[in-house]
Amino acid sequence: MANFNKVSVASDARTELHDKLSLTGAEISINNLPAGAGVPFVHSHKNNEEIYAILTGKGKAVIDGETVELAAGDWIRISPAAKRQFFASEDTAISFACIQVKENSLEGYTKDDAVM
Repeated sequence: MANFNKVSVASDARTELHDKLSLTGAEISINNLPAGAGVPFVHSHKNNEEIYAILTGKGKAVIDGETVELAAGDWIRISPAAKRQFFASEDTAISFACIQVKENSLEGYTKDDAVM
């Protein structure tokens, strides 16, 4: 069995990669909202922080009632308890990746976790 998994992602409204990549420590989703659309619910989490990467387009997130403008190239981390909702701008679609991991679970990274 290979030590890696690869998948191509279509431009569906939402693609969750947990099962497709056999992820064991994170959930990743790719999300595409057309111009003027928004995620139809406000949500928070019990344990998981979310890291969002804005891939294309522009829009906004409303986080605990505060509006945060977003554009391609932006990254944002949101604590589990924060209430959040995402929207594309009225005239431009937005595409973003969401990486969900357990808050405070990272024990080592980059050179501390590498084996040379």
